[in-house]
Amino acid sequence: MSQLSGNERATYVQNMFTRIAKHYDLMNRLMTGFQDVRWRRQVIQLARLTNNASLLDLGTGTGDLAHESVLQFPQAKVTAADFTLEMMRVGQKTSPLNFSAADALRLPFSDSTFDAVVSGFLMRNVIDLQKALGEQYRVLKNSGRIVILDTTRPNPKGNILSPFIWIHMHFIIPTLGGLLTGVSEAYRYLPETTEGFVTAGDMAQRMISAGFKKVNFKRLMFGTIAIHWGEK
Repeated sequence: MSQLSGNERATYVQNMFTRIAKHYDLMNRLMTGFQDVRWRRQVIQLARLTNNASLLDLGTGTGDLAHESVLQFPQAKVTAADFTLEMMRVGQKTSPLNFSAADALRLPFSDSTFDAVVSGFLMRNVIDLQKALGEQYRVLKNSGRIVILDTTRPNPKGNILSPFIWIHMHFIIPTLGGLLTGVSEAYRYLPETTEGFVTAGDMAQRMISAGFKKVNFKRLMFGTIAIHWGEK
């Protein structure tokens, strides 16, 4: 995976998520000890929606974040968008959401459409991080909110749990993923992309470079997960 780039990497990611779509939600719960449910709740709270707000859940997968937003704000106008159709097909079986096919680098939405854009575990998968941020900035209304939940490269210095984190990511997750889905390769992808991804501080700087203001973040799960937020 590390040697792939550009469209070749995008195709790989799309095919990978197609293969694991049926087990994606369950694996997320098991990998995070069910903490991802709480993180998604925090993401929607940080989006500061109102019942009349319009929200884009980008890289929605099966629609977890979009579904959470509907629970918190039943009257909000929610669009759940992803470029892996099979993930959305799985989501449609349990959530009557407004799903839309979309590429994070070329969003099929007009400028200044949404009051908030949220994403969960999307950004480490895009092939051009700055372009993806720029597209989210473009479709946001003025004063609109962006909230990003994703893995982040942990700092091995000063973290006594680093060896255990490494074992969890490189052995436990691929083994569990292989047993449950039969696609252990997909769960070797997770630690590889996490360790190759930007740090939480770098992500904040990239958001600022894209034009966002009031950017901030917090780290979770021993520094391996981060939630970032900002405004247009």
